Amino acid sequence: MTTTELNFNDRSKVSWVTTIAFAIFHVLAVVALFYTTWQAVVVALVLHWICISWGIGMGYHRLHTHRSYTVPKAIEYLFAVCGTMTLQGGPIFWTAVHRIHHQRSDKPGDPHTPHDGRWWAHILWTIFGEEMHSNTEVTGKYAPDLMKDPFYRALNSWHWVPLVVLGLVLLAIGGLPWVLWGIFLRVTVGLHCTWLVNSATHLWGKRRFQTSDDSKNNWWVAALTFGEGWHNNHHAYPRSAKHGFVWRELDISWLQIRFLAWLGLARDLQVPTASQIANKTLPLEEAA
Repeated sequence: MTTTELNFNDRSKVSWVTTIAFAIFHVLAVVALFYTTWQAVVVALVLHWICISWGIGMGYHRLHTHRSYTVPKAIEYLFAVCGTMTLQGGPIFWTAVHRIHHQRSDKPGDPHTPHDGRWWAHILWTIFGEEMHSNTEVTGKYAPDLMKDPFYRALNSWHWVPLVVLGLVLLAIGGLPWVLWGIFLRVTVGLHCTWLVNSATHLWGKRRFQTSDDSKNNWWVAALTFGEGWHNNHHAYPRSAKHGFVWRELDISWLQIRFLAWLGLARDLQVPTASQIANKTLPLEEAA
């Protein structure tokens, strides 16, 4: 099956479910600003860390998609549940999209390349084409490893349930401010932070490695996404659990993976050697 069959680049159809959901979340994110409390802000910040770092960076991206390290199934499942609470679809869908992106990065068939337009790379690719977030059978062909697990198949089909449950819990504990900040504003900000990896890091930044795409290292995207902005490093070594290769490239998700390893909960950490990095590094005049 090809990406054409998956309709990632089909602009003739609008996914109204996705479009309406994103519109509601953006509107209520603005409304949240009128219901600001310190407790609500703290809840949003903590959930942003858990859902974007644990769920997307450590989970969907480095663990489920690239298998750059291993953890016990309970932790793997926890990270997947955290990932669903970002409104970015289930683990099979997310993994399939990202694996296709690496296969065709900045080439025809890439689901979200700026070559098809900056706004396409950032958000428009999510709202055009057929609704596939819960089409487990189609997207699963790109994630056969996850398809073998009944938990992932169920979570992919019902990926919206954890976010709804979280919203009800926040409503019961902190009322409307907690829901507006912890769900609507937090999710909206998290979506744009993740989308910046698709758009901004293929447009602005510096290149350390010669890759076949336009990926760049972008420090401010890395700051927003707990290390995902060191994108040129990642495209040079996709299986690396570590994205920040030097001390000034802060990679919070990598530090947490190292902490799990120190606890004995993570193993088989994939990291390129110093010689591998040196052999692939661009000359200084090209890297700027």
